[in-house]
Order: sequence, then structure tokens, then C-alpha cells
Amino acid sequence: MITLKSEREIEGMRKAGAVLAGMHIGLRDIIKPGISSWEIEKFALKYLDKNGAVPEEKGFEGYEYATCVSVNNEVCHGFPRKGLILKEGDLVKVDTVVSVDGYMSDSCWAFAVGEVSDEVKKLMEVTKKALYLGIDQAVEGNRIGDIGHAIQSYVEDEMGYGDVREFVGHGIQPTMHEDPMVPGYGEAGHGPRLKNGMTITIEPMVNVGGWQCDTSAPDGWTVTTMDGSLSCQYEHTLVITPDGPKILTSQDPVEDAKYL
Repeated sequence: MITLKSEREIEGMRKAGAVLAGMHIGLRDIIKPGISSWEIEKFALKYLDKNGAVPEEKGFEGYEYATCVSVNNEVCHGFPRKGLILKEGDLVKVDTVVSVDGYMSDSCWAFAVGEVSDEVKKLMEVTKKALYLGIDQAVEGNRIGDIGHAIQSYVEDEMGYGDVREFVGHGIQPTMHEDPMVPGYGEAGHGPRLKNGMTITIEPMVNVGGWQCDTSAPDGWTVTTMDGSLSCQYEHTLVITPDGPKILTSQDPVEDAKYL
């Protein structure tokens, strides 16, 4: 069931989104060559606790961590690991869901470790642009398929990258995953209609190679690209309003001015 949120709920989600955005901003100074991916988890836990937020991923369906830390060809759901030392040129994606006073927000951000290759830079640029192309379609009266179509047309038809199918965005609040599902691919003019008060995540996952993913990892969680190619993800939580989509997890009030 798709629910429309009240102003009180949206404001609560905005507060949670601000904490989550602050965590990602803080990670810019943490993520560098030589640290373990476990340091990301430690920082996140400390930051969220200090700011009165609860890491909702921890304990979800048996998942043991506050963050998902996926590196290079890992698409999503990678564990933070003490033995995984980040090296110059790595591409790291950090995804988490937090709640403040029961209100949730969800965001994933990609980070370059030190100096990265042109391939990594381009993949990050394409994925971030895909996110915002999707957000631009999240207007009242459009349909879910308009979001996915905008992302897929750019990622696959224009750029020739793989647009992941197995994992999609979703509604959010009062639980982590609500209706509707929000694929990063699709057919324009199809799917549920977007209405004022809907809160959703848009989270394109883009592979340099094919879109297919390998979900057979022994840990039961870590997803990798089927062909071993690099993968990137960016994600925002947003609300549909009569004045256009409003991002609840923005890290940059200047870049995101039209969405705030």
C-alpha cells in the first residue's frame, strides 16, 4: 500500500536526512588509502549516536552492521570489514538507513579513494547524473516508469553502461521498504502515478559492463557484478510535492537548491 505523508512526517524525515547527509559529509575526511572499511562503520556508528539517530540496517533481516560498504565491483550490501584495506584508486559506496524519533531516511554515496582512474571518475559522474535525471522525473502526475526510463535511457542507450535490474528504489516510512518499488529502468508512462506526499528513494546502480549481478556470495549478502566490472551507486530520499521533488538527504544546498 502506498501512503501519503503528512507535513509532520516529512519534517521528521528531513531531520533524519540531515543527520544522514552529515554522516556522508564526514566520511569525506575518513575515506582514504590505508584505512580498513571497518573504519567507515566505526565512524558511522559514532556519528549517528552523537546525533540521536538509529542505524536501521543493523539487525534488519539478520544484517549485523549499520552500513553497507561496497568496493569496486561490489554492487551493494557489502559488509564493512576489518581486513579490507582501501587502496589508492578504489571506488567505495556507503549505504545506510537511519531514523530520528521514528522517522527514516535512506541514502547511498560513492567516494573515490585517493586519486582514481578516469574510468572511475566517469562512472561516478554518469551515476550521479542518472540519479538527478531520475529525480527530475519525480513530479506530481508523472508515473514511476518515467523515473526509470530517464535513468535507463541515459545509462544504457546514451552511455553504454549496465543499468542494474535486480535492486531498485522504494517507498520509505514508516518502515525501511514500502510501496512503491522504484526501478532505475522502465517504460515511460507506466506504473503507479506520483502523488503529493509520497516519499521514495531513487538509487541507480550502474556497472561499467553488463547489468547482471552475482548474488551467490557465501555471506548471503554481498552482491557483485557478474562480469567483474566496476559498479557505482548514488541514492537520495525525496518527497513528491506540488512544487516538484524535494530531496530530504541533500549534502549540498547550493547544488541542490532547486530541490530544497
